[in-house]
Amino acid sequence: MNPQISRLALAALALLVALIVATTYWQTWAVAGLEARKDNAIQRVAQFSIRRGVMYASDGRTVLAANRRKKVKGQTLYFRRYPQRGLAAHAVGYSTQVRFRTGLERSLNDYLTGANAHLDTVLDTTLDRLRGVTIKGNNAVLTLNARAQRVALKALAGNCGAIVALEPRTGKVLVMASSPTYDPNAVEQNYRLIKRIRAACRPASPLLNRAANGTYAPGSTFKVVTAAAALDSGRYKLSSTFVDPGYCIEYGKRVQNYDTTRPFGRVNLLQALQHSINSVFCEIGKTLGPETLVRYAKRFGFYSRPPLETPEDERTASGLYRKGRLFEPKDSSQADPGRFAFGQERLLVTPLQMAMVAATVANGGIVMKPHLVARILSPGGSVVTRTKPRRLNRALKPESARDLTLMMEAAVSAGTGTAAAIPGIRVAGKTGTAETGVKGRNTTSFIAFAPVDAPRVAIAVILENQSGTGGKTAAPIAKTVMEALLGVRSNS
Repeated sequence: MNPQISRLALAALALLVALIVATTYWQTWAVAGLEARKDNAIQRVAQFSIRRGVMYASDGRTVLAANRRKKVKGQTLYFRRYPQRGLAAHAVGYSTQVRFRTGLERSLNDYLTGANAHLDTVLDTTLDRLRGVTIKGNNAVLTLNARAQRVALKALAGNCGAIVALEPRTGKVLVMASSPTYDPNAVEQNYRLIKRIRAACRPASPLLNRAANGTYAPGSTFKVVTAAAALDSGRYKLSSTFVDPGYCIEYGKRVQNYDTTRPFGRVNLLQALQHSINSVFCEIGKTLGPETLVRYAKRFGFYSRPPLETPEDERTASGLYRKGRLFEPKDSSQADPGRFAFGQERLLVTPLQMAMVAATVANGGIVMKPHLVARILSPGGSVVTRTKPRRLNRALKPESARDLTLMMEAAVSAGTGTAAAIPGIRVAGKTGTAETGVKGRNTTSFIAFAPVDAPRVAIAVILENQSGTGGKTAAPIAKTVMEALLGVRSNS
């Protein structure tokens, strides 16, 4: 063969291969990257020709996100609809033409549009393209318990705040409720309805996922972390005794107990947590120092974004903040260890992080990775991927976790958290009441797990703009949600 013809043939073959590879790449593997660009108008329209995967609650029946079919200029397009409206709006998020995507709709977009790199999905999507039929995305089954989620939102009604419930042994997110919620159907259809939402806080911020992205002073719920550091470091035992005069001295000034009516006198460490005595934890904080408190907080997950499947910018790290940024004090000159120890200072936490604290104690000191996605299913129903429980690290020794459980159980049985007691079930918990700087208004909270002997649920409730204490406002809500998750019929 003429050498020139041979070279021409090889060049033509190379161009043909390049064309096939490029076409496959841009139509299959690069779809997700193109769609993720908010300014790509062509792809933003083209994505609606794909029938996005359906999202279900943990029962596999309750539909949280589906599609509505619509003919536009002779083309069949698929737009999102949310049958449960605001039930799981913050976790599920929304996918729209005008306002792009949030929540799992954004982070699971590859799976939901059939653009993920799983071999079966790639083959199915490629064949659908070649046949010219509608591409179907994968479906997602979440870990959320639909019934308990409804109970949680009802319990939050009228309040601004959030509830997160986890399964301690696996890290499954059973409840993620943020209030006020919103109807994701209105994001595209009538956004003015969302802008009109009012709540018992200013601003109402209904689109904010307070459960994972809202930050609050934890108050005395952080004493669980301080107690973990005290026990695990070997500096203190349950029987360690203290004398409570009703206050502690910090930098020459008195720091009062929340209950200023009377000092408790001589108490041990268990009683100090049971009755939430600030002065005792203030002294413990001064002894341990801020560095030790930060070190143990990190073991529970503080100072990093909780590793959930939602978009990174929808999750916030917990820890000490200075000028809007996380900071780690080197010594007591940079942070007040006494106030830090009982959950004030410049400490900010998310409800998700505090649920992780409760779950870690319930799980014998082991931190499990929280997750919202149980499994991804192909359009035909086969399992594409399944989330397996993943251990992150050990936060404290098993014996420290056992002692801490006794302390938290005492708080519910005969301490500040009695409003969370469930007849016939052993509950361990801790109340929190943080001052906001506005007279008479507090951020209240409660963390707990149950049953103590075989924990199935760990929970955190945080409420904004309250006039009462965590024991009176947040603990009863936690009880209601725990009863729903445990299948207990409430008598209250």
